[in-house]
Amino acid sequence: MSAGSAKVARDPVHHPFFARSYARVSVAAETRMGMAEVRRRLLAGLSGRVIEVGAGNGLNFAHYPGTVSEVVAIEPERVLRGLAVRAALRAEVPVDVVPGTAEALPVRSEAFDAAVVSLVLCSVRDVPRALAELRRVLRPGGEVRFFEHGRGGGRIMTLTQRALDRTVWPPLAGGCHVARDPVAALREAGFELGPYRRTLMPEKGPRLPTSYCATGTAWRPVTDAATAGS
Repeated sequence: MSAGSAKVARDPVHHPFFARSYARVSVAAETRMGMAEVRRRLLAGLSGRVIEVGAGNGLNFAHYPGTVSEVVAIEPERVLRGLAVRAALRAEVPVDVVPGTAEALPVRSEAFDAAVVSLVLCSVRDVPRALAELRRVLRPGGEVRFFEHGRGGGRIMTLTQRALDRTVWPPLAGGCHVARDPVAALREAGFELGPYRRTLMPEKGPRLPTSYCATGTAWRPVTDAATAGS
């Protein structure tokens, strides 16, 4: 096996140029778009062991409350994972940054009290499989906190989002899709939906295909016995 093919095998998600651009934009959005406050509200009240899927450059880490005993942060993209490792060193709770994909989480079944997905379901390759994995690794009754963008707006915006997904947007944006419905996907994956709300990001200004967000909570059913092997 050549060195190049070995690298592909180790890095199933590889978007180095997008990753660097995303890192710059996301850091700026913490204050300019109020994302730091969104993250703080998203993570407030969590406790126990938490798995964060698609941790990106680790901007959530600073907002985990002290009641969290450990965060296992999964990030497949090498550039973003390196930035997440640096962010983990500054976090006030223990954070272990691990390579892996949402569709094959490298952790044991029923090992976590809570899970966090933050702007990640738009870019996973197989949403049902990723959510089945999330359900597997949560204990029965375990909580999911989600902040995701997706389908929204009127008919023209929806048509625009679908056209972008079929053409230029995923290649330009690291596999991101703008017409997915994260709330419906969680429901279809067997999670019990709790309170959630629709928001716009940014709240003021032009409505973009990426503006339509949903923030909320879901649970793996307490009676759920459909756990895959570890």
